[in-house]
Amino acid sequence: MNIPAVEFLRTPDERFAQLPGFAYAPHYLEGLPGFGQLRVHYLDESPVHPSGRTFLCLHGQPTWSYLYRKMIPVFVAAGHRVVAPDLFGFGRSDKPVDDAVYTFDFHRTMLLRFIEALDLTRVTLVVQDWGGVLGLTLPMQYPERIDRLLVMNTGLGIGRSPGPGFDSWKAFVAGNPGFDIARLMKRWTPVLSDAEAAAYAAPFPDDRYRGGVRRFPELVPVSPEMAGVDISRRAAKFFEDQWTGKTFMAIGMKDQVLGPPVMEALARKIRNCPPPMEVPDAGHFVQEWGEPIARQALAYFG
Repeated sequence: MNIPAVEFLRTPDERFAQLPGFAYAPHYLEGLPGFGQLRVHYLDESPVHPSGRTFLCLHGQPTWSYLYRKMIPVFVAAGHRVVAPDLFGFGRSDKPVDDAVYTFDFHRTMLLRFIEALDLTRVTLVVQDWGGVLGLTLPMQYPERIDRLLVMNTGLGIGRSPGPGFDSWKAFVAGNPGFDIARLMKRWTPVLSDAEAAAYAAPFPDDRYRGGVRRFPELVPVSPEMAGVDISRRAAKFFEDQWTGKTFMAIGMKDQVLGPPVMEALARKIRNCPPPMEVPDAGHFVQEWGEPIARQALAYFG
């Protein structure tokens, strides 16, 4: 993949000043092969006594790496490096202005090049929402790099809708492309303070920055002809037949979009996936209940 030069925006740094619970230093990669001058932001937190293992945490829509602030300290305290990139169009990463730039392959290829650029190995892949739609297609590409999964409220885009909850969300975004992100996060995640909810909107000073937010629901591979279906079906087959790594799954039981039915079906597709951890009060953004999930996952992984 090699995209031509594209117009992009870069969210001013002052938008990210003093976000609650988020005193992490930014890191940047520029010049990923095929992506021109686009700059990707990521968190990279290292422990005092490293285990040699990396937790690669992938967010979805309309969130960014801020989503993992409650899980990162648990992983680091256990001796693990944590890397959490912002997808293009989100967080502190650059934001192409043209909505058409955002495609399934654009985002997936960025993750492949990112893993290669940082030469990540002994990876525990931590995914939710689009982090899983994209991220769960990566282990079959890199079985020598990725050998553990921590899966939360997500799915694989194998050519059919996940259900009426997703269909409603897709229709909502299509009809309200400039929806209030902070308000939505507060409504879906009542445990958030007003300042935390506002932090999710920090990357988007105005609608020009929101191409990724607008586009993602339209990109979910829900019909057979869509981009991403073939690779997602191959990934599903890989998890059924060839996956030998450990898997830990947690389900936000109040999620109306990618909740228990979707997750239970996914668990059946992943070879040797144990019974999922159920988080009764959690909705779609289950990382907001992330500390006990992280602790239980670490106990399971040993």
